[in-house]
Amino acid sequence: MIVVMKPEASKAEIEAVIRRAEQMGCRPHPIFGEARTVIALVGDLTQVAREVFDEMNGVSNTMRIQEQHKLTNRTTRPENTVIHLAGSNVRIGGNEVVVMAGPCSVEGRNQIIESAIAIKEAGARVLRGGAFKPRTSPYDFQGMGEEGLKHLAEAREITGLPIITEVMTVEQVPLVTEYADILQIGARNMQNYGLLNAVGKVGKPVMLKRGMSGLLKELLLCAEYIASNGNYNIMLCERGIRTYETATRNTFDLNAIPVLKQSSHLPVVADPSHGTGYREYVPAMAKAAVAAGADALIIEVHPDPDKAVSDGRQSLDMETFGRLMGDLRRIAEAVDRVMYDPNEEVDVLDQLAELEALG
Repeated sequence: MIVVMKPEASKAEIEAVIRRAEQMGCRPHPIFGEARTVIALVGDLTQVAREVFDEMNGVSNTMRIQEQHKLTNRTTRPENTVIHLAGSNVRIGGNEVVVMAGPCSVEGRNQIIESAIAIKEAGARVLRGGAFKPRTSPYDFQGMGEEGLKHLAEAREITGLPIITEVMTVEQVPLVTEYADILQIGARNMQNYGLLNAVGKVGKPVMLKRGMSGLLKELLLCAEYIASNGNYNIMLCERGIRTYETATRNTFDLNAIPVLKQSSHLPVVADPSHGTGYREYVPAMAKAAVAAGADALIIEVHPDPDKAVSDGRQSLDMETFGRLMGDLRRIAEAVDRVMYDPNEEVDVLDQLAELEALG
């Protein structure tokens, strides 16, 4: 159930609804939107009568949401969630299409700093790199751990790029949170409910990847675990699913982007690198994702892909990535979005302000 407050509802009226919900055994989640405040009630609502809230001061109306994902539902929050990365001017979920890029794994200090400088020059806004790596084989490179996190932090200090990196276990959450600007939940951990609860209790933005066999409904319910713990800064990532097709490593589900955008207010990220598994197909699917409405892309880029310790086959070299960024800007413009261009004097935020002024 959601309680929709009137636009002019006072702080005291909102707090009164929250107290009443708690007295009735519900867990209220106030969501402050641009046009209205909504209080989502979760828990056992079988004995909760809508009329109790309809009669309270400041309440416009109440609604029951049939879908299981209550907090991440488009009905609960009609406008898009925009996630501001602290300490930067990067916002994900607005009119800018944000590109996150970097190597699959942090292999050393020089490698990640070289990558960070190159992707920034091409126009990427966030640096990706794995310090902890979930690998199919226990004998494959597992990541540099905290040393890798320190290299990422140094790359951020040099370039100013926020960083996204994966957290694999509940025990790692405090450590990774100390370094990262975005916590990544990998495909293998989509339904690791203990981990979802743990990242829901910290304030850092979370990018939740769809499991290789996960339904979109299941992805949304996993995001609900994070939101129900108080963290609403969630991005949903389509990274390809496992099908019977063998021509590509995974099947990139382009359908997921508009479906998720319609179902949820959360930003949608596309991962064409894992979605295809082969670098020659990454540019085409990256461009298709922008055209389909993705709010961000996460792309694997490496100074020397053929020598990468992990996922080199799906990683772009720097030159190819630079060309792709130019193509993506043209596509973004064609669908009334903007992308940061380091060669332009006008900052992307100024462009966004102009668009908002035009309505």
